Amino acid sequence: MRRKFVAGNWKMHGSLKSNADLLREVRSGAAGLDIDIAVCVPYPYLAQVADLLEGSNIAWGAQDVSEHAQGAYTGEVSAAMLVDFGCKYVIVGHSERRTYYGDTDAIVAAKAEAALKAGLIPIVCVGETLEERERNVTAEVVTRQLNAVAERCGVKALADMVIAYEPVWAIGTGRTATPEQAQEVHALIRARVARDDASVAAGLCILYGGSMKPGNARELMAQPDIDGGLIGGASLVAADFVAICAAAR
Repeated sequence: MRRKFVAGNWKMHGSLKSNADLLREVRSGAAGLDIDIAVCVPYPYLAQVADLLEGSNIAWGAQDVSEHAQGAYTGEVSAAMLVDFGCKYVIVGHSERRTYYGDTDAIVAAKAEAALKAGLIPIVCVGETLEERERNVTAEVVTRQLNAVAERCGVKALADMVIAYEPVWAIGTGRTATPEQAQEVHALIRARVARDDASVAAGLCILYGGSMKPGNARELMAQPDIDGGLIGGASLVAADFVAICAAAR
């Protein structure tokens, strides 16, 4: 059975004081849990988070990365820079990056490749909008997004990634895909990978990232192809995040 993985995505939240308070509680509450846990934080807080989590069972990472290794790209942050701060993970292709900042499938694939080359584990987000779901093109959208990464990096490279299915219509809206809806797409992702490499598909870690909370985490993660969660708002409340981590067991 695959280990469960829970990652917290802070988005554009945090302060030095609130971070310290939150992580002390999370570190204490998550101690001893036999699952993989990570928090992905805004760039300015990486040094603080690294200091607060050093020696714990919680890894840390960033919420985005440049596809470029170095150069005249003002404002960008390279994968090597993230490694300097002890990052293990980086989120690429989050729906907000795709929607607000123009991250295309090709850019997301390039970012995933850059992360891998630097030794990071990319958490690659895929998912459909409400309009796409209502047009019954969820499978086409998710497959297209996944194919871009597989074609750029190679299917075997997916073994070194985490895939996060985030139905855009369920992010920050209070709406959540039913366990059956989420499982259907997770199974689709695993089947797509299995067509090229059954071994990679069997070991692939696929997270659900659409308004997972303590009240629905256990039921969602009980589905056969849901290996954990990419947690947004609930990761900013220590008790909620710890409860989700505990449910992953």
